[in-house]
Amino acid sequence: MSYWKSLLLFLFSSLSLNAFSQNPTIITGYIKDGNQVIAGASIMIKGGQIGATSNEQGYYELNNVKQGPYTIIVSYLGYLKESKSITLNNNQNLSLNFSLKKDLQQLQNVSIQGKTKAQEIKESGFSVNAIDTKQFANTTADLNQVLNRTTGVKIREQGGLGSNFNFSINGLSGKQVRFFLDGIPMESFGGGMSLNNIPVNIAERIEVYKGVVPVELGSDALGGAVNVITDQYTQKFLDASYSYGSFNTTRAALNGRFTDKKTGLIFNFSGFHNYSDNDYMMRNNPKYDAAIKVTENDEVVLKDARRFHDAYRSTMGQIDIGLSNKSWADRITLGLTYSNLYKEIQTGASQNKVFGGLHTRGNFVMPSIKYKKNNFLIKGLTVNILGALSIDRSDVVDTASNIYGWEGKGKTELIAGELNGVKTIYHYKNTGGLVRANFTYKINDNQDLNLNYTYNHFGRSAVEDLKKVDNNNFDIPNTIDKTIVGLAYQTNFFDKRLTNTLFTKFYRLGTFVRNAVYLSRESSWAKADTSATNNYLGYGIASRYKLTENAGLKFSYEHAYRLQEGEELFGNGINTSANPKLKPEQSDNINIGTYYNYQINKHRFAVEAAYFFRDAKDFIYSSPAGGGIYTSYENVGKARIQGAEAEIKYGYDQLLDLSVNASYQKSKNNQRYIFGTSNLDPTYGDNIPNQPWLYGNANFGIGKNDLIGKGTRIQFNWFSQYVHWFYLKWESRGSKESNNKIPQQLSHNAAVSYSFQKGKYNISAECLNITDELTYDNFRLQKPGRSFFMKLRYFIK
Repeated sequence: MSYWKSLLLFLFSSLSLNAFSQNPTIITGYIKDGNQVIAGASIMIKGGQIGATSNEQGYYELNNVKQGPYTIIVSYLGYLKESKSITLNNNQNLSLNFSLKKDLQQLQNVSIQGKTKAQEIKESGFSVNAIDTKQFANTTADLNQVLNRTTGVKIREQGGLGSNFNFSINGLSGKQVRFFLDGIPMESFGGGMSLNNIPVNIAERIEVYKGVVPVELGSDALGGAVNVITDQYTQKFLDASYSYGSFNTTRAALNGRFTDKKTGLIFNFSGFHNYSDNDYMMRNNPKYDAAIKVTENDEVVLKDARRFHDAYRSTMGQIDIGLSNKSWADRITLGLTYSNLYKEIQTGASQNKVFGGLHTRGNFVMPSIKYKKNNFLIKGLTVNILGALSIDRSDVVDTASNIYGWEGKGKTELIAGELNGVKTIYHYKNTGGLVRANFTYKINDNQDLNLNYTYNHFGRSAVEDLKKVDNNNFDIPNTIDKTIVGLAYQTNFFDKRLTNTLFTKFYRLGTFVRNAVYLSRESSWAKADTSATNNYLGYGIASRYKLTENAGLKFSYEHAYRLQEGEELFGNGINTSANPKLKPEQSDNINIGTYYNYQINKHRFAVEAAYFFRDAKDFIYSSPAGGGIYTSYENVGKARIQGAEAEIKYGYDQLLDLSVNASYQKSKNNQRYIFGTSNLDPTYGDNIPNQPWLYGNANFGIGKNDLIGKGTRIQFNWFSQYVHWFYLKWESRGSKESNNKIPQQLSHNAAVSYSFQKGKYNISAECLNITDELTYDNFRLQKPGRSFFMKLRYFIK
C-alpha cells in the first residue's frame, strides 16, 4: 500500500536526520517518586546557568553542556533535594534519573495543593471530563460503567455484557461521538474492542471532550470524543485480575511493562478475556407495554422467561517491544494487536422479536509502529508518529430452521433464515490503514503550535456462502479514505491566567461505493459504482480565564463535521442498502463553563457547571427502503440542543469522598419542512423523542488505611443513578396517554474492597442493581436485574 510505504519512508528518513543532527552533549532523565513521575521538578547545574523543568512525564533535558565535572541538583515542593556528581566526557550523552523522597516535616507543616494531570486537563479551555480510573481498579466495572456516572454522558445499553450500546454526550450520540485508545481511533481495533468490554484496569485516565475536540486527536467528531489513556511511563509493573459473577460472567485482565534501564529495552503487554451467558430473567411488564409472551400447550401466556441465546465472548491481546531513551528516539516500538469475538443475538429492535440461531463471530489483527521524540531536529519540537495496518474478518450467520419464542425453539420450521427472509452466511473482510503524525512546537513559555495529520483508509469486501440472491455489493472492495489535518495555536496572557487556543481542521473524504439496487422479480438486482472526493473546513476556539489559582471561566466553540462511516455509505450487504450521495453531518457547538477547586488542610472541594448549545444539521438517519424490508441512511434532520450540567465534589483526606452530578438537556426538531417537500413538518419545534433529557448520579465512598494491619485498606462505595422518564415517539403525534414511555429509573450499585501489602493483593465484591429494579435504557429491551460479582487482583510495581 502506498500510504504504508510513504509512512516508512517518512519515519526512517526522519530518524536518520534526527540521528545526524543530535548535539552530543545532552543530559536527559526522569524525575520520580518511586514509580510515580514528578512533573514540574526543578533541575539545575550547581553554580551554572543551565537548568530545566520536568514535563508531565517527569522527563527533562539539559542541553549544550560542555565536558567536565558537574553537580546536578533536583528540587520539588514537598520533597527533599537530591544531588548527583558526574563527569561528562566529550561527545557523551548521559542518562541520569532521580528518585526523590518526601520531606515529611514539610508535609506536616504545609498543605501541598498539587494538581493531578486529570485536574489540569479539566481546567483547560475545553469542556472536558477527566476521570482518574485508579480509584476503580479493584472493581469489576468496564469503561462504560465508569463513564456512565459522569456529567453530560448517558450510555444506553440493550442488554448485558457485550450488548450494543448508544453513547451520548450532551445530546449528540452514536457515531457522532468518537472513541480513542491512547489517541488511536478505536474503530481501528475492530469489533473485539469496545468501551463495554475493556476492563477498567487497562486505563489510567479517561478524557471526555464535549462538542469541541482538540486537533491532536485527529478526529471528525460531531458531538465529542472519548480518549482512554493507558499508563505509558511506569517502567516496571504487573496488573493481573480475575472476576466471576452472575450469569456465568467471567472477566480476566493482564497488563504490564518491563523496561531495562541499561539497554533501553521496552516490553509492554496487555490483554483481557470476557465471557457471559447473559441468561438473566426477562420479566413480564405489561404496564410499560413490555410483555413477555411464552407459548405453552399451543397457547400464548404472559410470564417471566430466561434469555437463552445471548452468550458473548471477547478476547484481546496486545504486545509492544521497542527502545527508549536513545539519542534518536525517546521511544520507538513495534506492536501487534489481536482480538477475537463471538456474539449470539437474542432479540431484534425490541424483545418482541426473539432469535435463537442468529450470531456473529470475528477475528482481528493489527501490526503497528510508534515513534516519539522530544526536541526533534530543533529544540522545542516534539513529534509523535503512529502507523498501523489491520485486517478484520467477521461473519454473520443466519441459518436457523426454526421459529423461536421466549419458550425456546418452536415447532414451526423455516425455509428461510430468521433475519432477512433468506438463509445467509456473510463473510466480511475489512482492511484498514492508519497514519497519524502529531507535531508540537513550543515557541516560548506563552506560545505553542500543534500540527496533526491523520490518514485513515477503510475497505470492505464480502462473500455470501449460500448465494441465494445476487445482491452482494461487496464483491469488490468498497473504500473510504479520510484525511484530517488540524492546526492549533495556543497563547497565554496575563501571567498565564488567560489561555486561548485557536484551531482549524481540514477534512478530505474519498469514497468508492458499489450499490446493489433491486429492480424487480424478473430483472433481479443491478449494480452501480460511484466514486467521489469532497473537502470540508472546520474551525474553533477554546479559552480559559483564571479568576484565581483555583477558579476560572471557560468558553469553547467549534464548527464540527462528522464524516460518513462505512455502513452508512456501503450498506451491510444484508438489509441495509448503500447510499453514495450521503453528506457529512455538521454542527456549531458552544460550551460556557466555570469551575472552582479548593483545599484547606485535609478537606477538598470542587464545583463545576456548564451550559452547552448545539445547532446540528444533515443528521444521518436510517430510514425504510425497498418495501420495508431494507433500510438505507439519508440526511434528513436538523436539531437544536441546549442544556446545563453541574457537579459537586467533597473529599476528606483518604477517608471520605462524596459527589453529585446532574445533566439537563432539551433537543428540539429544527427541521421546518418535511424532507424533500415544501410541506411543514408537524413535529417542527417538538422535543426529539426517545432521548433521556434529565439524569444524574451520586457517589459515596469511605475507606480507611491500616485498619486491619499496616499496609491494608478497606473501601466501600455506593453508586446511585437516576434517569427521568421520556417519550418513545413524537409528542405532537397522538395523545400523551397513547405515547409509550421509557419509565423513570433509580438504580443502586455497591462495592466493598480490601487491599493488603500496600495494594499488592486486592479482593472485592459488588452488587449491581441492589434493589432488583426493572431497568430499560431502550423501549422493550430490559437490562439485567440484581447481580453479584467478586474480583481478585494482583498489582506490583
